[in-house]
Amino acid sequence: MDIVIIGGGFAGLNLAKELLDHKDVHVTLVDKNNYNFFPPLIYQVATAFLEPSSISYPFRKFFAGKKNLQFRLGKLQRVVPEENKVILHNGELHYDQLVFATGAETSYFGIENVKKNAIPMKTLNDAIVMRNTILKNLEKAAICKDMRERRKLLTIVVAGGGPTGVEVSGMFAEMKKSVFMKEYPELVTAASNIYLIDGGPTLLAPMSEESQKDTLNALTDLGVVVKLNNRVLDYVDDTVFLENGETIQTKNLIWAAGVSAMIFEGIPVESYGRGRRMATDEYNKVNATNNIYAIGDTCIQLTDKNFPQGHPQVAQVAIQQGLNLAKNFKLMLKNKPLKAFEYNDKGSMAIIGKNKAVVDLPKPKMHFKGFFAWAIWLFVHLISLITYRNRIKTFYNWMIAYLARDQSLRMIIRPDKKVKTPKETSL
Repeated sequence: MDIVIIGGGFAGLNLAKELLDHKDVHVTLVDKNNYNFFPPLIYQVATAFLEPSSISYPFRKFFAGKKNLQFRLGKLQRVVPEENKVILHNGELHYDQLVFATGAETSYFGIENVKKNAIPMKTLNDAIVMRNTILKNLEKAAICKDMRERRKLLTIVVAGGGPTGVEVSGMFAEMKKSVFMKEYPELVTAASNIYLIDGGPTLLAPMSEESQKDTLNALTDLGVVVKLNNRVLDYVDDTVFLENGETIQTKNLIWAAGVSAMIFEGIPVESYGRGRRMATDEYNKVNATNNIYAIGDTCIQLTDKNFPQGHPQVAQVAIQQGLNLAKNFKLMLKNKPLKAFEYNDKGSMAIIGKNKAVVDLPKPKMHFKGFFAWAIWLFVHLISLITYRNRIKTFYNWMIAYLARDQSLRMIIRPDKKVKTPKETSL
């Protein structure tokens, strides 16, 4: 059985790993990047508390020596279902079973100025761009004589009150009180604010009421200005326009407000459901197709009795769907009945700052906050990293940051556009 997996995130990689060394299966994993990365820690790269290599690992290094696994660097252009093949930007692949594990991309809700000027928080590239942007604006502010312009350079607006928005807001609030004031003495008396904007009535909407209240209180104590029941309507000329008529002057709008799945040429229109996610049956087979599957954020499955509106777009769903689909592929080879997917909710968590976090456990129903929740968050995220190398590097950086209340990774590293490089060719 030849299986082609498009996307190497939580869902795709766990599917591939579960099929490792199966003699009757050959897996080709296709990704537009040559590395896997750990999205829950993107914000720590963006705020210069972790280096990119701490949360990423090359696919080819991971697949080295694994006989039935192959990596292909490429971008999907279209699917040809009647010929069982996919067209990439650099060739084509034939398959017996095709799996979409492409995750989701940033959604700007049709606001073109936000798409053009805001800083997204979805990929490793986004994190590096954000780190460089914030650091460059700090350097500009340090020498800026115009107080109004300086305030715009220092003010940070985060749109989106989910885990990413909460975590990045809390991180910047702590850095503002310690790191920025220590390393930028020119800015000690400068006026600035960190705003967190969300269109809903609470932060961390899927979590418990206790977590929502604890998070709001903790962020407020850190100095974050939280604006709920409000949405960003536009971002023009360094001005964020809010739904209630307010405006905020800033050069730093961080967009963590939503995601959307992607549309792929060759997949029938009737195969898509809410949020452009591929609608699947209980075995993750895409509706109106014969041998095409979707797992993780890119799919919506309405057959799980505990989640009739579809599963949340979180890592655990992606991981569990990848593992379940791998088992079903093995069952197919033995002509045995397939196992329907049922999500086992292991809980939700979010970190707010040093010694501050919230954790909700469903079975038994429990809520934790403060240092204990913070320690749980660190442990879970550490063991979830793909390799021991990533875990060791991340743990080391965290210990340095905890003991020193600082990190030494705040370097602006970007390609010099004036330097001539060999013309890039398509792979």
